[in-house]
Amino acid sequence: MTEGRSALTHAAATRKTPLQTSTYCQQKVLLILAPMHLNLLRKFPFPAIIALVVAMLAGCEQPSRLEQIQDEGILRVVTRNTPTTYYQDRHGDTGLEYELAKRFADSLNVSLEVTTTTTLDDLYQQLNLEEGPDLAAAGLTINPQREDQVRFGEPYLEVTPQVVYRRGTRQPRNLEDLYGKRIMVLRGSALADQLRALQAEHPELVFEESDSVEVVDLLRLVNDDEIDHAVVYSNELVVNQAFYPAVRVGFDLDSPRAMAWVLPLDEDDSLQQAVKTFFETIKTDGTLDQLIERFYGHSDVLDYVGARSFARHMQQRLPRFETHLRQAGDQYALDWRMLAAMAYQESLWDPDARSPTGVRGLMMLTLPTAKFVGVTNRIDPKQSIFGGARYLVWVRDQLSTDIPEPDRTWFALAAYNVGLGHLEDARILTRNNGRDPNRWIDVKDHLPLLSKKQWYTKTRYGYARGAEPVHYVQNIRRYHEILQWVTQPHAETGSLSDSEYHAPGILEQLPQGI
Repeated sequence: MTEGRSALTHAAATRKTPLQTSTYCQQKVLLILAPMHLNLLRKFPFPAIIALVVAMLAGCEQPSRLEQIQDEGILRVVTRNTPTTYYQDRHGDTGLEYELAKRFADSLNVSLEVTTTTTLDDLYQQLNLEEGPDLAAAGLTINPQREDQVRFGEPYLEVTPQVVYRRGTRQPRNLEDLYGKRIMVLRGSALADQLRALQAEHPELVFEESDSVEVVDLLRLVNDDEIDHAVVYSNELVVNQAFYPAVRVGFDLDSPRAMAWVLPLDEDDSLQQAVKTFFETIKTDGTLDQLIERFYGHSDVLDYVGARSFARHMQQRLPRFETHLRQAGDQYALDWRMLAAMAYQESLWDPDARSPTGVRGLMMLTLPTAKFVGVTNRIDPKQSIFGGARYLVWVRDQLSTDIPEPDRTWFALAAYNVGLGHLEDARILTRNNGRDPNRWIDVKDHLPLLSKKQWYTKTRYGYARGAEPVHYVQNIRRYHEILQWVTQPHAETGSLSDSEYHAPGILEQLPQGI
């Protein structure tokens, strides 16, 4: 990841603008003709020479913006470094906007170059620099106030502007409830423009714009009672709410808004048309839905009590088992934080946990499963963790090779919970109903049918509490996401037991007075 404008400007220094490309071509034509002019005059009449020059110069027609990108082989994208757009984890670059931009670059057969900016105003300014990025993929909504500066691409997601408040304080229900309150919003955002427009009818509405914060900072300020309210989009809240469990929605500021990429304002719309075609394609083939499910489909599973409990257990219990989790992860090529998330879902990191059905230990192994994976003492933390990891890998290896990642992992988790047979029944129901049995987004809709007689009587393995594996997988994904985020600075070198977490809203200072 490259920070700011300096790297972007440097990278673009060798780029030719359409005018430069056209002029360069014309110069080459003249250089070719110059040493030949005497011979041409002897052999051909003057009108014929003029026609030749005109024909050669016609070949120097200015290339479109899309053609320039494809000729150069690089798509330059500017974005924001946030959980909803672009960030880096142990596997490299990720985030919804990054994944979309990477697929768009691949569709053009070019490489992707990503840069970030720290403020929205700077992002919009960069787009209209002569050597600026090709587009911004930054979680931005279509903003009428910016339409004289930039083009907006094809809408791909709807998000709702929301006023948030801190649990334990009075819930705001309308604009009048915001009078006299300290409200903060991102400077340069469509939300700031919207609040300014509302001030015409509500002059008592006062708010602060800041370009020194991101949405995660706004939520932390509300969570920690440093400001009264913030205005954010629904997708930003749902992804971050587990880190800031005291934050609640007061009311929707407006109806849903369309999110879109942003392009430079010029007469050439070739890139805009390519963006439109790309989004139409991934909407039709289901890729967009799958990406949205991947990044948002599990984000609202933690309630206030659950988030606070997870935070406390992460501090008080998890460090005891971290070494074993890391070792098991290394041995079985699994993310140790995924194993930790599984263990929390199974037992709340309690090595002595026992269920009414007789499963025990951190990974809640049954006696047959424990025997299968070589575990002799289910309440021994190390044996339980290694046994659970071994069984998860075995289950994953039994799945159809047609199931790609990350869906393959979600399927393995579901089978760990409900069994391979019931999972296969759900996949068959999915296929019979015209959906894709290799996509979690489709199969998770059919697993709950296994508890309904009209459906489970048609299956090989019969009744199952099919909703349980869906909640099981969604919870683990959410716990895993939190662990990834809070341990990222130490993901490779540090450990939880001898380092500090970096998510203050949930780990450094839980909300007071609740």
